[in-house]
Amino acid sequence: MLSKSYTNLLDLASGNFPALAREKKRLPRVMTVPVDISELDDDQANSVSSDVPSTIIQDRIIIVANQLPVKAKRRPDNKGWGFSWDDDSLLLQLKDGLPDDMEVLYVGSLRVDVDPSEQDDVSQLLLEKFKCVPAFLPPDILSKHYHGFCKQHLWPLFHYMLPFAANHGGRFDRSLWEAYVAANKIFSQKVIEVINPDDDYVWIHDYHLMVLPTFLRRKFIKLRMGFFLHSPFPSSEIYRTLPVREEILKALLNADLIGFHTFDYARHFLSCCSRILGVEYQSKRGYIGLEYYGRTIGVKIMPVGIHMGQIQSVMKLADKEWRVDELKQQFEGKTVLLGVDDMDIFKGVNLKLLAMEQMLKQHPKWQGRAVLVQIANPARGKGSDLEEIQAEIHGSCKRINETLVDRVMNHERAAYYTVAECLVVTAVRDGMNLTPYEYIVCREGVSLSGSCSDSTGPKKSMLVVSEFIGCSPSLSGAVRINPWNIEATAEALNEAISMADPEKQLRHEKHYKYVSLHDVAYWSRSFYQDLERTCKEHFRRRCWGIGLSFGFRVVALDPNFRKLSIDIIVSAYLRSKSRAILLDYDGTVMPQTSMNKRPSQEVISIINTLCADPKNIVFVVSGRGKTLGEWLSPCSKLGIAAEHGYFMRWSADEDWQVCGQSNDFGWIQMAEPVMQLYTEATDGSSIEKKESALVWHHRDADPGFGSSQAKELLDHLESVLANEPVAVKSGQYIVEVKPQGVSKGVVAEKILSSMTESRRQADFVLCIGDDRSDEDMFEIFGGAIASGTLSSNASVFACTVGQKPSKAKYYLDDTSEVVLMLENLAEASDVPSSPSSSSSEEKEDSL
Repeated sequence: MLSKSYTNLLDLASGNFPALAREKKRLPRVMTVPVDISELDDDQANSVSSDVPSTIIQDRIIIVANQLPVKAKRRPDNKGWGFSWDDDSLLLQLKDGLPDDMEVLYVGSLRVDVDPSEQDDVSQLLLEKFKCVPAFLPPDILSKHYHGFCKQHLWPLFHYMLPFAANHGGRFDRSLWEAYVAANKIFSQKVIEVINPDDDYVWIHDYHLMVLPTFLRRKFIKLRMGFFLHSPFPSSEIYRTLPVREEILKALLNADLIGFHTFDYARHFLSCCSRILGVEYQSKRGYIGLEYYGRTIGVKIMPVGIHMGQIQSVMKLADKEWRVDELKQQFEGKTVLLGVDDMDIFKGVNLKLLAMEQMLKQHPKWQGRAVLVQIANPARGKGSDLEEIQAEIHGSCKRINETLVDRVMNHERAAYYTVAECLVVTAVRDGMNLTPYEYIVCREGVSLSGSCSDSTGPKKSMLVVSEFIGCSPSLSGAVRINPWNIEATAEALNEAISMADPEKQLRHEKHYKYVSLHDVAYWSRSFYQDLERTCKEHFRRRCWGIGLSFGFRVVALDPNFRKLSIDIIVSAYLRSKSRAILLDYDGTVMPQTSMNKRPSQEVISIINTLCADPKNIVFVVSGRGKTLGEWLSPCSKLGIAAEHGYFMRWSADEDWQVCGQSNDFGWIQMAEPVMQLYTEATDGSSIEKKESALVWHHRDADPGFGSSQAKELLDHLESVLANEPVAVKSGQYIVEVKPQGVSKGVVAEKILSSMTESRRQADFVLCIGDDRSDEDMFEIFGGAIASGTLSSNASVFACTVGQKPSKAKYYLDDTSEVVLMLENLAEASDVPSSPSSSSSEEKEDSL
């Protein structure tokens, strides 16, 4: 039966987000002012705050995950439901790291099917007693969302499994993606029902809800929102095979902070952002940030921990003590190796069994003395791959006579941890895996537990862990293995159980110290603090939403950084009497992506019109060589500063002037071989030789490798040329070596000073550029006004191309907007008529 909240999936997948139909009886908002939820129209993408003012003073955080941290059980009389907290849920445990006065609200689905007729009563009960808001998914959407897109597409892909065949991983199914979007949409509606966007934080968890940030950001553009991925994030080569790769990346970038367990996962995500979206990251004072349309999205690297109190309480159970004694008797005189894994294709259980078999063959002394106990938890997914791996595992156990234990209770698992000399984790890919942490704490024991023989004396433990799991980097005392190498894993098992007790004690002590300090509270506290820091500028910046579908994003700008208004600049242009117009070339009047770099006839016509106005001094200030003068030769009155101002001329009739401080170019013989070395090693790079400079280009190289090589080259050249009269600088896809004292800023100062000396002090300045070198021009204008070079009431329009951090106060989006603005200035120019045109007008008048 379909819920009334069902909506057109094709509309959702195409990005048309219609409001879901709602029943008249709704879950009440957690507000003191009543409001009709239908007022929250999804098309109001520019809404900044809720329709109702918040009445909650303290901060509140809304935790959104696929499942709520509660257990549901049908009452014995089959009338209604009973609920209790799930103490093992990470979502419940993370509350310990949040501020004591912070209210926590949960949004998620239940593990049980609730009849539509009971859903409102269940919702009311969960909200009042547990502060939980359930999202009820229609059965078909639920199946396609979780067992379909999540488990057949995202889960295998994020664990490096590609769908090479229809029966291996599953081909991409558009209907499953549409269900995924629909499910995320339903979750967003539940969040919107209870949110106070000006006061609340939202923390979204895991790959089930990766497009949820877009739905929420469309509604509340200043919402403070974080996302944490609990699975691996694959390398860009793997992720790029996903047909909806851009949609998911762009959706994640609508969060303010994105968290990962390890640096590898974060690095892969950043690489995907660079290669797919062209978004680069910066590291500043230990924090990683992605600049995305004026917003800085934080990237957090923090492995999750365990809840110490929860594990210690389990260990104190009387059942556990009784079970420990029983297990000790069962395995008396034997060394126990333990594995605790889900029956999952990525857990490497079969590889573990093969390694154990190999160890017993290579080291016969352990036959009859070492036993591997494998606890197998039920699989969360389903499919033919899983059935095959389960059959193989059972076959291996039968052949080598190892112990395979079905899923056990928590206290029983703790008992196995206590008696095991070594824990073995051979997962071929796993997001985090907290089993080693639990094992370490159980081996430490509880001081109040007198019946445990290990409660006195030094504690010891040993770990053999796969290098492909998230907790591996944190466990420096573990024996790390490549689980695919059966022989090496077998040797690692022998090494671990043969190690001397003092060494085991030292490694255990080191691990326990780390695990006890970096618990789940430490993790959640750290994430929340970073979310606070990342969002602190939200209400100071000017923001608006742009884009359709999953291309929606928020543009955030500093209040003092705004788009250049054509009306305002034309008005100032008409009022002024002496004007300086300084234009960059590439990326300003000429698109960077254009193969033909010669100026269009339209640009030449506009420049000529501006130059013809007697009030104007127009210069093109570029890093290009003197060939620019040939391209712009039709503009006879145009001034050109080539090679960042090393060569300069005021018009086409004048000769080039050399403005550099030195004519010694001996450094070229030192710099060129170094650049040549990097060119040969970097496919797609090239060297541009100018009369005064050398430029290494890497625009056509691999983005990641080119950027890395550019940094290396910059350091290399700075070292080699340390005593030479040159400056080594990096720019957009370039590394340049040029004489000292040559910059676009010096050019701008010369032009303005010359105008002042000739009694034409500028009262209007327009300066446009797109590169780092243009920032040198933008920063001189404040000093020019202070020194009197510019009039104190001069209208200064320093403008960068593209929305990015800049010393300019204005921006235009691209070269087409620059040309349009210049065209408007040309139309407003006072251009004297030529003699021929005036005589022809007189003849027409006489006729």
